[in-house]
Order: sequence, then structure tokens, then C-alpha cells
Amino acid sequence: MTNEIREKLGQVRSEVAKSVVGQDQAVEGLVIALLSGGHVLLEGVPGTAKTLLVRTLSQVLALDTKRVQFTPDMMPGDVTGSLVYNNKLGDFEFREGPVFTNLLLADEINRTPPKTQSSLLEAMEERQVSADGVTRPLPEPFMVAATMNPIEYEGTYTLPEAQLDRFLLKLVLDLPPRDAEIEVLRRHAGGFNPRDLAAAGVSTVLSAEQLRAAQAEARATRVSGDIVAYLVDLARATRQSPSVRMGVSPRGATALLNAAKASAYLYGYDAVTPDHVQRMVLPTWRHRLALEPEAEIEGVSSDSILRSIMQQVQVPI
Repeated sequence: MTNEIREKLGQVRSEVAKSVVGQDQAVEGLVIALLSGGHVLLEGVPGTAKTLLVRTLSQVLALDTKRVQFTPDMMPGDVTGSLVYNNKLGDFEFREGPVFTNLLLADEINRTPPKTQSSLLEAMEERQVSADGVTRPLPEPFMVAATMNPIEYEGTYTLPEAQLDRFLLKLVLDLPPRDAEIEVLRRHAGGFNPRDLAAAGVSTVLSAEQLRAAQAEARATRVSGDIVAYLVDLARATRQSPSVRMGVSPRGATALLNAAKASAYLYGYDAVTPDHVQRMVLPTWRHRLALEPEAEIEGVSSDSILRSIMQQVQVPI
């Protein structure tokens, strides 16, 4: 079954490309996050197809999907659900919120205050929602795909560090290159409607059952002791960097391990190599570093620090 599922995972990327142009790395990141059972934060300026990317992926995988447009006046119960009085029963009953789904599209998550952002913490980490003393499990698979505008735009709130750490990957969607942008306009000139994915030829290629099987196979990818030690050395190097106030935690190191295993599985490897680790360092750790104020003033980025660390830490042969 392994080769068959891998072939279908390759088809997932092909199907998504029918509606989204020039975001191949983001598509790959979303597939890796699904294989790892993790969540994804998509950052980019408005108009870079963040929402369309997630909607297309959900259709290709036939996952139950719900979308939440985050706004400054949204309350936690609007996401997780709340108790509602039922006149017929004469008692309160729990009405599920949009988080009870397979793929939750949290649109512009940084436009809502931290109190509402934090309502997702339990769901993302424990895969459950607690209300009125009752714990309710979420469906499987479950993934939060949150879009975020860059923080310098008006009307946005910084995501709490505790919530950032819940995201397996942070994918940055840049403006497309010239050729890709020409292709986008050519498709629209030809009548492409982003609200009608079926008309664009997007079809389902992988079932939820097959996705769960792929997740199990990805988790079984072998990791040698040298690779584990390499991961730890990279994580410890982030904590020792003079530009970093808070480095990668053990949970962050585990996240990189899982992402590297999923990457190796996706490309047909039975074991993780240093290349798979290095490929996933930036998307897995860029949002987990807290920089010193002096470094931020000087314009030092998390990506540049991580690239420097990868050059300094000895790679196992």
C-alpha cells in the first residue's frame, strides 16, 4: 500500500496546482503537516491565495472543512461552541462550534484578540474541547490551517508564544514570480472562478482512511541515533545564539523530528537523512525563536539565524 499512497500524495500536489499557481513549497508543507498530524500557520500579504490553497486541499482530500473569519469582536465560544438553552428540553445543551471538523480554516487569526486566539490551544494540542465540565473529542484527522497577515498591517494582534508553539509549521507565502503571476491572470482571463473548484478540474484523490494509513506509515519512518543527536545539537545551538532570547524547546525538537520523518516518507525514503532535517528546519522553527530586541532592531531574522546554525553544527555522515 505504501507506493500506492505515495503516488496519491503526489497527485494531491498536482490537483492543488490546478487552482493555486506558484506556491509549490506551501502545498508540500501542508501535505507534510497532514502526514505529521500537525497544524500550519500561513503568513503572507493579502491576495497570495492562502485561503484558496486550504480550500483546494480540503476538496482534494474530501475532508470536512469549516471556515472561521476571525474579527476583533469574536468570542471563544464562537470557535469552540457554547451552551444553548433548548426550550423543548427545558435545559441547556452544548452546540458544537466550527472547531468540530477535520480541517479548520482559521482565516486571519491575528485579527482577533489573544483571548479568542487562546480558545484554540486545547483543541490544537489535546484534540478535544472542554466545556461545562465535559470533554468532547474532535474528529480525526484534525488540522488547523490558520492564515495570518504580517504584523505590520493595521488591526492585527501578536499571537501568544504558547499558541505559536502549537503550530508544526509556519509557511511564508511570498508574492509569485512574474511567470507565475502571468499564469494566474491568464487563468482568470479564461474564466477561472476560485469559488468553483470543480469547474477548475480539482478532484478528490485521497480518502480520509488512506490519509490515516499514510500518517501511520510516516510515523514508522526510521530515525538513526546520529540523526537524533544532530537534531538535539541544532536545538541546543538555537538556545546558545547571542541573537536569540528564547531558543527551541524540546517540543520544538520533536516537531522537527516528526516533520523530517514525514518529508522522508513523502519522497520515498525509509529512513530520515540530514537533508530531510535541514529541509524542514526553517518552516518548523522560524516561529519558535524569540529574538533579542537588539537583533530585531538590526533587522536580523529567524531564518538567517537558523541558516547560520545549520552551517555551524556538524552534520552526521
